[in-house]
Amino acid sequence: MLFSPSESLPSTASGLTIVGEMTPSAIDAQTQLPPLIPREVLFGNPEKAGPQISPDGRMLAYLAPFEGVLNVWTRTVGHNDDRVATTDRKRTVRMFVWQGDSRHILYLQDNEGDENFHIFQADLETNVTRDLTPFPGAKADVIAYDPKRPDTILLQINIRDPRLFDVYRLNPVSGLVELDTENPGDVVQFVADHTMAVRAAQVPMPDGGTEIRVRDDVRSPWRSFLKWGMEESLGGAVGFSPDNRCLWVMSSVDANALRLLEIEIETGRQTVLAEDPQFDVGALLTNPRTDRLEAVQFNRARNEITLLDPSLQADFDVLKQMRDGDFWISSRDLADAHWVVSYNLSDAPVTYYLYERASKKATLLFTTRPALEQFTLAKMEPITYAARDGLTLHGYLTVPVGLEPQNLPTVLFIHGGPWARDGWGFAPAVQWLANRGYAVLQINFRGSTGYGKAYLNAGNREWAGAMHTDLLDGKDWMIGQGISDPKRVGIMGGSYGGYATLAALAYAPDAFACGVDLFGPSNLNTLLASIPPYWEPMKALFNQRMGEGEAFLNTQSPLFKAHEIKAPLLIAQGANDVRVRLAESDQIVESLRKNDQPVEYYVFPDEGHGFARPENQLKFSAVTEVFLAKYLGGRFEPASE
Repeated sequence: MLFSPSESLPSTASGLTIVGEMTPSAIDAQTQLPPLIPREVLFGNPEKAGPQISPDGRMLAYLAPFEGVLNVWTRTVGHNDDRVATTDRKRTVRMFVWQGDSRHILYLQDNEGDENFHIFQADLETNVTRDLTPFPGAKADVIAYDPKRPDTILLQINIRDPRLFDVYRLNPVSGLVELDTENPGDVVQFVADHTMAVRAAQVPMPDGGTEIRVRDDVRSPWRSFLKWGMEESLGGAVGFSPDNRCLWVMSSVDANALRLLEIEIETGRQTVLAEDPQFDVGALLTNPRTDRLEAVQFNRARNEITLLDPSLQADFDVLKQMRDGDFWISSRDLADAHWVVSYNLSDAPVTYYLYERASKKATLLFTTRPALEQFTLAKMEPITYAARDGLTLHGYLTVPVGLEPQNLPTVLFIHGGPWARDGWGFAPAVQWLANRGYAVLQINFRGSTGYGKAYLNAGNREWAGAMHTDLLDGKDWMIGQGISDPKRVGIMGGSYGGYATLAALAYAPDAFACGVDLFGPSNLNTLLASIPPYWEPMKALFNQRMGEGEAFLNTQSPLFKAHEIKAPLLIAQGANDVRVRLAESDQIVESLRKNDQPVEYYVFPDEGHGFARPENQLKFSAVTEVFLAKYLGGRFEPASE
């Protein structure tokens, strides 16, 4: 079935009970669950989110609803003079930053999910908003921005050639956009030093490897600086040292996991700044005034900070005592006097504090979803298990509140990417499934990032092979532990997770009771043939990690095994998706319907790759929980009339 947002979903009768036959034990389990959390509380707009302090430390900007759409709001620190800064009435603002003058907000916005983002500027004094990159069909990204240099922003835009991004210098005061560095034809990422000079470039090689190029200054020629093969982890250049003499690079060369290196540009001498033998280095924390590296984050079973600058030790000691969660400094003013600190727990919404360094005092700013605080949420626990070939796999298990982890209906919730990973912390979809009565298993299957190159490379050419059987082994582990009812296990995911759902149902037809696929590719050949033009330079890496050749990719494509699917399937797709095109879902739905196989299909005409509009997320989650209840026996919130 196809529908637009203006059309209503299939209605459910008021007071409708669980669809399908339930066992007495399943009915008894539902009586032990806490109150049903409304979908609106989990998937509607957060009350507030993503605060950032202005460079001068006087103002806060944050996301909050305006006429039902998340926009940027501002307030004076210590006051309640909140006022809206952007007024988009259709699509959520997801990415914004303060301009260096503390008067303007810069934010990105695309058109109905086409991912051709433009950079907009909102003036807080005049309430005027203007498009700083009004180039039709082009995609703009910020590559360098420094509040200490408020008259310059470096952008990459594919105006000249849709396949390539050139660097442009934007004056946000005048609006003037000038070409700074032309792409020679193979660069996918440029890196600027602290003078806003573009001096490093990252290039994917024909064999799937990576080359880092540098130049001594903007008048000097580019030269090869580093090279590594596709067997290394997905690292690259991430910045310059404060004196601009060294390049910071994340690399797994001569190590298993990504480590942070400082490499002298003149001599090539390397210094290891941070490393872990098993886990890749993650986010960096640098000083806003001096640009010095102060801390790095490692995403192990939980996010952990390695402090490199001892002058911050007293501050971190105070912050560690504030909440029993993983914290991170998400924003700082230029004087480094005030920090915005986020706390992430698995069983509570994200909370933000404003921390004053001089007094060592933290003041609560807000919780993203305060309505959730009246409900008891489920805890997420890290787990490991052995795959059939002996590889230790990592993941997270969430068990419904009030239930013993025994014989439960279960959902395997599979992350996208696939070169990404799940982490510990608050996840609305996981809490939603747990509240409906399902044990939720999130598997960082081989091929996931974060666990070093051996773990990553174990997934090469294994989309329908070992990456797929890792999920089956996860299901078997849950059953072996007594946690899951073998007859009530479903699988669900988006993007690669949607592919994994289709593959699970096609290649192991008896393994799962049902599946939910959100914008997952069904044919890897047509997927690669329709990627955005600016992904073309990375196609060699895709070929190495996914496999290549029409015949081989057909063996990895669920479309050609669609006739084997037995389990009921629910599919969602954004009509404007540029990563996984509409045809990917259309073609497998057509194949299933030709064989009279059970499939429900929903296309969202105003979405791209994922749900940006809360109303669409709410509509699809309503359909999904009825679907899961029918085939797995959980509970659901009746649809509103």
